[in-house]
Amino acid sequence: MAKPFIFLTNDDGYLSAGLLALRNAVLGLGEVWVLAPDRNWSAASRTRIFHKPLRVSTARLSGGEEVRITNGSPSDCVSLALLGLAPRRPDLVMAGINAGANLGRDVTMSGTVAAAMEAAHQGVQAVAISLDVGEEEGAEATPDYTHAARVAARVAAFLLSERPLSPGTLLNVNVPKGKPKGIKVTRLGSKIYRDELVRGKDPRGREYYWIVGEMLSEPLTGLEDTDVWALLSGYVSITPLQLDLTAYSVLEALKGMEGLNP
Repeated sequence: MAKPFIFLTNDDGYLSAGLLALRNAVLGLGEVWVLAPDRNWSAASRTRIFHKPLRVSTARLSGGEEVRITNGSPSDCVSLALLGLAPRRPDLVMAGINAGANLGRDVTMSGTVAAAMEAAHQGVQAVAISLDVGEEEGAEATPDYTHAARVAARVAAFLLSERPLSPGTLLNVNVPKGKPKGIKVTRLGSKIYRDELVRGKDPRGREYYWIVGEMLSEPLTGLEDTDVWALLSGYVSITPLQLDLTAYSVLEALKGMEGLNP
């Protein structure tokens, strides 16, 4: 019987320590194959490249392991793999480990989640996994992926054995800083950043704007079933997502529009 085939990608680029940690964590679960972006695509959402050729070449991860890389986005990586570049059809697609949480409504901006969505769209079990690195880590610091890698391996083993995901669904996993208190299965929360518009002028006197957001630091009372609360409370959050964005509760309310003259 063939070993499970696990395909890995990310949005932080192939040199990310998180991708290496994920690869090492799941090596014992099956055959692992990597196709990742050649640069950082954070917050790229489901960006796709259609206006120029996609290039694929070999490179080495930060640990020296040979992988495939592309000039495409995270979604492009998954499409390339599933359309024929991967040696065979994956049993599982994993995106991450992302340096930074992907929570609440922000999942729509995440390149990590987008990669998992692309796999789910093509009928493959998929999981996006992210680690809350915190602002105090500093731009040059390398996050400690030890606990996140362990969680990734356990989630992967569960998905490969139980196969609980129906077509068009995926898992979004977020791991807190430090040792997790446990695992919570959650729904999406809402806003987790206090956004602020910073105005300034460049050396030529031209105005510029910078949108910044400070992440909430305290759990939100009454939202104990959300991913935001779980992460801020020290738990791993596992949220099932679906690609069908239809607001079914509004369908009937809009039926009257069908009689209008367009």
